Amino acid sequence: MIRLFIGLGNPGADYADTRHNAGFWWIDALARELNTTLVMDKSYHGLVARVSLQGQPVWLLKPQTFMNLSGKSVAALANFFKIAPQDILVAHDELDIAPGEAKLKLGGSHAGHNGLRDIHAQLGTDQYWRLRLGVGHPGNKAEVVNWVLKKPSLDHRIAIDQTIDRALKAVPHFLTGDMQRATLLVHTSKPARPKPPRPDNAAAADIALDTTKTKTEP
Repeated sequence: MIRLFIGLGNPGADYADTRHNAGFWWIDALARELNTTLVMDKSYHGLVARVSLQGQPVWLLKPQTFMNLSGKSVAALANFFKIAPQDILVAHDELDIAPGEAKLKLGGSHAGHNGLRDIHAQLGTDQYWRLRLGVGHPGNKAEVVNWVLKKPSLDHRIAIDQTIDRALKAVPHFLTGDMQRATLLVHTSKPARPKPPRPDNAAAADIALDTTKTKTEP
């Protein structure tokens, strides 16, 4: 089961609404859902909440170390409470996914994300879960830093918020360790369109007959 939920971002009002803080947005939404409040704990270099869910202690964490040193906060809490990497979920912004989409992933490369890079280094492994919240890509690698440190457009922010709400529905499955069900909920952005009903044989025959008549009439 997931015992530690982490949202990545940068502290301070200047960064609060920027794309790089999408992980903070998700943790804030989760805290509201769980009716809890994160408070500063200097021992873990971040804002922390502890709740009891399904008889187990669960932690929420927003590192206040700035993005590049996120691992310092994560490792401090995880090591103290002996939380295994596989029981950690990190929510973060993802350039390679469009706004309105999200992906759940265990392990793998940090792909240049400085928050994940430091978590890799501090935990000594990449085998923790990531909730990758799409913020889109500017289309030019040179513009990436400016892109993530700016506010998304209104349409993009609405799409990201909808993704956050959808990912919250997976929390019960995170808590039971049913990551397959959680993945299905996170990855499904829109309900499939219902297919139109197929005509029965009789209706199909009538259509064919009417078409034939139309062709032979003067």
